[in-house]
Amino acid sequence: MNNPTFDRTNLISGLVFIGVGLFFTIQSLGLEIGTSFRMGPGYFPLLLAVLLILLGLVILIQSFRKQGEPIGPIAWRGMLFILPAPVIFGLTVRGLGFVPSLFLCAFFACFASHRMNVMWALILSLCITVFSVAVFSYALGLPFERFGPWTRF
Repeated sequence: MNNPTFDRTNLISGLVFIGVGLFFTIQSLGLEIGTSFRMGPGYFPLLLAVLLILLGLVILIQSFRKQGEPIGPIAWRGMLFILPAPVIFGLTVRGLGFVPSLFLCAFFACFASHRMNVMWALILSLCITVFSVAVFSYALGLPFERFGPWTRF
């Protein structure tokens, strides 16, 4: 059986970009667009959606210019641990506060790698949390609670 003469990964990526861009184009048309000088609430989302469609077209065209490598196995472990991490953060940040939620989110995401053990996950999560608090809370002065009501006794 002959291999196809296109890059399957880029083909799928280009189609996904175009599909997402078309979805957001349709959604932004329900908002007032305005003009370049008086932008409405739908102007910027429409602009980004059109750019996404153009990027998808470029990737799609590139997919037919060369033969690609076969798509490897799907990294289910990565998806299982990386995709829920922001959801965990979003569900816990109001109750736990920024510091515990970020630590929990980073700790959970660490296990996307097969090579990660609990000790290194704790160290990495602590480093990410300390760095993020230093940058977002102290350097940028963003107004959020570092520790929420669930952590107060």
